[in-house]
Amino acid sequence: MKMVFRWFGEDNDHVQLRDIKQIPGTEGIVWSLHHVPAGEEWMMEDILAVKEQAEAHGLHIDVVESVNVHEDIKLGLPTRDKYIENYKTTIGKLARAGVKVICYNFMPIFDWLRTDLAKELEDGSTALFYEGSQIENIDPFDLVKEIAENSDRTMPGWEPERLAHLTKLFEAYKGVTEEDLWENLTYFLEEIIPVAEQHDIKMAIHPDDPPWSVFGLPRIITNKENLQRFLNVVDSPYNGLTLCSGSLGANPNNDVADMVKSFAERIHFAHIRNVKIYDNGDFIETSHRTEDGSVDIYNIVKAYHDIGFTGYVRPDHGRHIWNEQCRPGYGLYDRALGIMYLWGIWDSLVRQSNSTEAIQLKVMNQAADK
Repeated sequence: MKMVFRWFGEDNDHVQLRDIKQIPGTEGIVWSLHHVPAGEEWMMEDILAVKEQAEAHGLHIDVVESVNVHEDIKLGLPTRDKYIENYKTTIGKLARAGVKVICYNFMPIFDWLRTDLAKELEDGSTALFYEGSQIENIDPFDLVKEIAENSDRTMPGWEPERLAHLTKLFEAYKGVTEEDLWENLTYFLEEIIPVAEQHDIKMAIHPDDPPWSVFGLPRIITNKENLQRFLNVVDSPYNGLTLCSGSLGANPNNDVADMVKSFAERIHFAHIRNVKIYDNGDFIETSHRTEDGSVDIYNIVKAYHDIGFTGYVRPDHGRHIWNEQCRPGYGLYDRALGIMYLWGIWDSLVRQSNSTEAIQLKVMNQAADK
């Protein structure tokens, strides 16, 4: 597997590229142009600026997260075609810069949803928390205001230019069903996947976070059945997945390790994180360690090892530890610890596999000598 680390940009992240370079086994950044509104074409000079910054520290820019999809595309409005054309042009530019994978999502309005950005855990660290009863009883406008007031940096999926039109967006989605969203996603895929094939860039959709409807909005990338349906829409190796253990793992019915094995050929990017699910369905993000949450991280990493995964992996959201002041979920320290936990599992599996192969070879040689 190829280890990468999400970075929000030179003037938009307290984590420095030199910090990322010091995390063992980390070879690239996962990046985006966060100042570009969804639907707008990315400028080549901005893309190359990030490439230059990363390469100056010996890091690559193979994975972009995200080239956000404009709401008009998700809604299937007549204006979607101009935004899709911008998307196609951006794919071409990213390919020329050396990008290999584009992670994106198709979630209406909110890319992800939490009710508390810094819920305290038993060890005194804090983490992102989802409380179902609060979602049921809170006005989404109040939640948006609370999120905005508690973060001093850009929040992916909570861009001000989009959320400023929240009333209109909710009005637009009235009556939009899951099947409508599937139809609009199909239209988008049929347009962009041929372009991705032409430019040799893998498209990798991110699951919905959390993987169920919120505020009455349709969500469709939620479980194994729907992931298979998505892959069948355009059956191309360029139409693939960002398999996120935290997003899918928030639903205890989702067996992420099984999904790794089932969709092995179509997983282009992996997010690995842990969540602890409470009896009432609420969940909080934890350390990556299996024992600290409800998601079996060991078996997930083992599944990637067993399929011979050579794609890109990043530690997903981490806790806020050691008094670090950081963007919610995206501190340096806990994500770095997460990487070392993942490498620890991976290295032990590689050594175990090598030992098994050595024993098998020895037995075969002994049999041949007889």
